[in-house]
Amino acid sequence: MKAQRRSILKRLFASVAGVAGLSISTRAIAEPAPEKKVFDVAAQQDIPLYSGSTRLGNLIFVSGAGAHFEGDIKSHTDHVLKEIEKELIKAGSSMEKILKVNVLLHDLNDYKAMNEVYKGRFGNKPPVRTTVATHAGVPGNSLVEIDCIAYI
Repeated sequence: MKAQRRSILKRLFASVAGVAGLSISTRAIAEPAPEKKVFDVAAQQDIPLYSGSTRLGNLIFVSGAGAHFEGDIKSHTDHVLKEIEKELIKAGSSMEKILKVNVLLHDLNDYKAMNEVYKGRFGNKPPVRTTVATHAGVPGNSLVEIDCIAYI
């Protein structure tokens, strides 16, 4: 009797879950993930430390780019955004297709000047953005580092 009741409850739950859309999510979990494609591997040693960008499905994840030369925040921001754009083009995307940007500043006092260069670089619908100033500075003496997620 207990086994029969359990079986009925399982069937009932399965039918309710299907109506509620739960079966769709379980099918999505069972499907294999799309193949990850790596574009530009930065080889600083025999073993690469990171990829310049990685594609998963129709998403492009671009590594943080910095400016490793003498200059002010405006020249560094301009350089970094151009590097991001080159990486996106290699991957088959563009600045207009960026969904999310992370900006790391060496000094929060550079926020306004960075925004002057940043503004208008993404078309008329800018991506969402997080901007923080790092406590210990940006690696490689860059005044800014930017990474992003875009689509194809």
